[in-house]
Amino acid sequence: MLKLIRLLGRETIELVANIGEVFILLGKTIKFVRFFHQDRVLYIEQLYRLGVTAIPLVSVIAVFAGAVAGWQGAYQLEDTLPPRFFGQIVAIGILSEMGPVLTALVLAGRNGSSIGAEIATMKVTEQIDALEVMAINPIRHLVAPRVVAMIIMLPLLVVIADIIALFTAALIGDAFFNISVQMFFNSFQSVFVFTEDVLPSLLKALSFGISIGLISCWVGLRATRGATGVGRAAIQAFVISATFILVNDYAVATLVF
Repeated sequence: MLKLIRLLGRETIELVANIGEVFILLGKTIKFVRFFHQDRVLYIEQLYRLGVTAIPLVSVIAVFAGAVAGWQGAYQLEDTLPPRFFGQIVAIGILSEMGPVLTALVLAGRNGSSIGAEIATMKVTEQIDALEVMAINPIRHLVAPRVVAMIIMLPLLVVIADIIALFTAALIGDAFFNISVQMFFNSFQSVFVFTEDVLPSLLKALSFGISIGLISCWVGLRATRGATGVGRAAIQAFVISATFILVNDYAVATLVF
C-alpha cells in the first residue's frame, strides 16, 4: 500500500512539474511573438506548411464527416420528425462538435507528430545546442512560429471543414432522403445564431491550436536517447495533444453552453 502511495505521489509531482513547464514555455513563446515582423519569413513558412498544405486532408475528412452526419441525421429523423428539422440538428452538430474536434484530431496527428519529431531530431543531434552557441534563441526561431501558425490556421481550417461538411450533409439529404438542399439551409438559418453556433466552435479551434502547437514543441524539446527518443516524441505529441483536445472541448463547451 505504501509503495502505491509513493508511486501516485511521484506521478502527481511529475504531472504538476510537466504542466508548469508547458506554461513556462507558453510565457516564453508569448514574449517572442513581438518579433513577428522581423521573423516573418519563419512565420509565413510555418503558416504554409502547417496550414495551407493541410487543406486537402482536412477537405477529405470534412466530406466524409458531413456525409456521415447527413446520413445518420436523416436516418434518425425518418418517420419520427418532419424533414424541416433535418438542417437544424445536423448543422448544429457539425458546427459545435464534428467540425472543430475532427479537424483538430487530424491536425494533431499530422502537424503535432511532425513538429514533435522535427524538434526532437534537432534536440538529439545537438542542433538546438548549436543554435544557442550562435546566440540564436530556439524558442524564438523554432517554437514561436509553429505555435502561432497553429493558432492562426486551425480556426481557418475549421471554417473550411464546417462549410464542406454542411454542403455534403445537405447533398446527402437531397440525394437519398428527398430533403432538398434549400430546405436544409432554410431550416438551419431559422435557428442560426452566430454567438451560439459559430463563436464556440472558433473558441474551441483556438484552444486546440494552442494545445497542439505548444505541447508538440514541448515534447520535442525534452526528447532524449537518439532515434528512440524521436519516435517517442512523435507518439507523445499526438497522444498528449489529442487528450488535451478532448479536455479543452469539454471545458469550452461547459463554459459557453
